[in-house]
Amino acid sequence: MLHFIKELAYSAGQLARRLRQDISLSNLRISGKANDKDLVTLADRQVEDFVIDKIRKQYPDHDILAEESGLAGLVSPYRWVIDPIDGTASYIHDQPGYCVSIALQHQGCVKYAAIYAPVFDQLYHAELGGGAFCNDEPIQVIDHGNLSQSHVATGFSCLRAGWQECNNLPYFCAVAQEAREVRRYGSAALDLCWLAAGKVDAFWELNLQIYDIAAGLLIVNEAGGKICDLQGGDDFPRQGMLASNSETMQKTLLKFFKGYKRPQN
Repeated sequence: MLHFIKELAYSAGQLARRLRQDISLSNLRISGKANDKDLVTLADRQVEDFVIDKIRKQYPDHDILAEESGLAGLVSPYRWVIDPIDGTASYIHDQPGYCVSIALQHQGCVKYAAIYAPVFDQLYHAELGGGAFCNDEPIQVIDHGNLSQSHVATGFSCLRAGWQECNNLPYFCAVAQEAREVRRYGSAALDLCWLAAGKVDAFWELNLQIYDIAAGLLIVNEAGGKICDLQGGDDFPRQGMLASNSETMQKTLLKFFKGYKRPQN
């Protein structure tokens, strides 16, 4: 199973990169989903179809949840969770910050995960209880010190969704005044991988979906990271998500989100 999911993520990522190299911007067939900021391309759908086809041939009785096609709805203890191109805006603008994210759940718990960033040629994977890896080398979170010594990352899915209230802007401004750096890479899955590999110290975001984070959560957990919602509980991603390198960093950052509640919309 682990070999299959790694090979699948790698092959899908290579397909995504070839499509981007072979298709001009005018032929990407970009369309909006919820609005003009929430984008999908023909490549998203082609990569997703490729992944689903491979899974269907190997595991025809497994259920599948994919970003573009939704939930297959098969009755099975196994469910694949797929984001074919996480970081579509980066993909459209020919920037490197995109990846393919694939997770396999069993009875609702992620057992295997693979994320491949083709431009960086980084293949992250994890198996529950088996550690986290990048290009088959073990990785773990790194504690660089307090918040003023740390690089943290975030994103703005909530703004793309049109949130006028309770969005990420006030939290971003508050954290930015205290952290050494706040980074915006454009892919939640890749942010989580880089946290797991010690490249950033924390990541938070509002309005993510399970396909954005399913694989990344296992990789962070297996690398020794900590994850909670923005209230300190386990209702993520619905109530936002905070991931970091330590309990101390979690406690420090949770103070910024005191009283947060997802807006009713």
